[in-house]
Amino acid sequence: MNLTLLIILITTAVSFMAWNNNALYAKLIFNPYSVMHKKQYYRLFSSALLHADVPHLLINMLVLFSFGSYIEQVYAAYIPFGLAMYGVLYIVAIASASLKTLYDHKNNVWYNAVGASGAVSAVVFAFVLFAPLEKILFFAIVPIPAFLYGILYLIYTQYMAKKGNDNVGHDAHFYGAIFGFVFTGILRPEFFSLFMSQILNLLN
Repeated sequence: MNLTLLIILITTAVSFMAWNNNALYAKLIFNPYSVMHKKQYYRLFSSALLHADVPHLLINMLVLFSFGSYIEQVYAAYIPFGLAMYGVLYIVAIASASLKTLYDHKNNVWYNAVGASGAVSAVVFAFVLFAPLEKILFFAIVPIPAFLYGILYLIYTQYMAKKGNDNVGHDAHFYGAIFGFVFTGILRPEFFSLFMSQILNLLN
């Protein structure tokens, strides 16, 4: 069993258990106030195991399966201790994606968030770095090169984060994506130069 599939199985199992157990849901949810004032730091990570509903879970896990299985193989092939570092990518991305939200809402006792979107965005942007010319479906409809998808995704998430009226954690999407791109490049700096050379060759 690959690590991506294991993450999907655990996340799905915990999400379903929490939907039927309000106490568990409340225990695992990301609440910045509880993190900062009650020192419940685990919530930065545990919230990625929860989802608001079945569509939310299904979308995140389908995207993770689509990109994660590939990136897991890339890590195994090109990065020392690849499988372990892929796990680090996913786990650290969960917290990294939520740091801005943690700061913005640290005194808001009513703010809560769930979902693995930040970590999933990190995995997608690891793919963008490694394979910038591969096609990704923008809004699940229009096939465009991965690097262009990445640019549009970041612009869109920042725009929606500033609007802040749709109850979606766009900041987590944005910072998770940035983390996945940078972290993967730090582990294998050649990926940055290969990324640029592929794009420049396309434009020439």
